[in-house]
Order: sequence, then C-alpha cells, then structure tokens
Amino acid sequence: MAFSYEGEQPRQAALFFLLYFSMTGLHAVHLLIGLGLVMVVMIFAWRGRYSGDHYTPVELTGLYWHFVDVIWVFLFPLLYLIGRH
Repeated sequence: MAFSYEGEQPRQAALFFLLYFSMTGLHAVHLLIGLGLVMVVMIFAWRGRYSGDHYTPVELTGLYWHFVDVIWVFLFPLLYLIGRH
C-alpha cells in the first residue's frame, strides 16, 4: 500500500511519518525488551537469587531501563513539540 497525502508538501509528510513510526516503533521494541528484563529480574529477586555481593544484573537492568527513558525524553520534543509555537 502506497502512502497518499493530498495536502501541501506530500514528500515532506511522507518523510515525517516514516521517521515518526520508525523512531516510536524502535522505542517500543526497546521498551518491551526492558519490561521483559525487569520481569526476569523481579522473578529472580523473589527467588532470592541476588544478595549484597551479587546484584549486578539488577543494576544493569536499571541502567538499561533509564537509558530507554532518557531516549524518550529526547524523542518526545523532537516528534511532538518542534514546529508548534
């Protein structure tokens, strides 16, 4: 199915929507990966797998989750706020 836009500047609109869906889709994939990691770490924590000496997976999962969060902090203004005065 081809992209069809009847308004002004159809090529720019096509580029915008390509970038919009690519960036939000890629973010969604990373978000699902992060949710999976958090669930695995949570299950392992309930089973007592982590201790004061072994907590690296918890820390790395937190770093990954916050990385995905920080990326969205930059994507949101880029996609939704730029060009709206």
